[in-house]
Amino acid sequence: MSAAALTVSSLSAQSGAYVAAPSTRATAEVSFTLADTAAQRAAGAPKVMRVDYGQPHLRGRRINTEGLVPLGTVWRLGANAATLLTTDVDLTIGDKSVPKGRYVVMALPEASGWTLILQAETSGAATVMAGAYDKAKDFARIPLTATTASESLESLAIALVPAAGSGAARGTLQIGWDRVRLSAPWATR
Repeated sequence: MSAAALTVSSLSAQSGAYVAAPSTRATAEVSFTLADTAAQRAAGAPKVMRVDYGQPHLRGRRINTEGLVPLGTVWRLGANAATLLTTDVDLTIGDKSVPKGRYVVMALPEASGWTLILQAETSGAATVMAGAYDKAKDFARIPLTATTASESLESLAIALVPAAGSGAARGTLQIGWDRVRLSAPWATR
């Protein structure tokens, strides 16, 4: 028997072999620092904007099907625990004012476009489980710009991309999965 065959046979015979988790947690974060470093030191830790989300994988499926992110149904935007947006600064996302705080993030995919939904999260719990959607809890609904990419993303990806330049901090919230690419501008207020 060759050495390669021995290695393969030995690995497959081991108990407790590794398997990939159905989904993982991911974080996107932007840190805000003051232009005056002395003021920053006096203020303490930098302010942040963070999105913490469960990262589902396609595993041969397609989104916007009956079983995976169907059109016309609010989706928790991620997997397992709720997706959370935490901001230490007041923001504008799209055309909506979003005061500093913590928000559960959801999405509504429709044939005419996608909408980002923010609901205030006040429990303070480290992990917030995704519950049944209740429209009465909506804080803001933000239209997302949607495009279709030529290449598919296997795993859901959310990014907070800061823009270069002077003035108030600003950038783009980007969401991608499968061939869907979504975005909305954000800026500090």
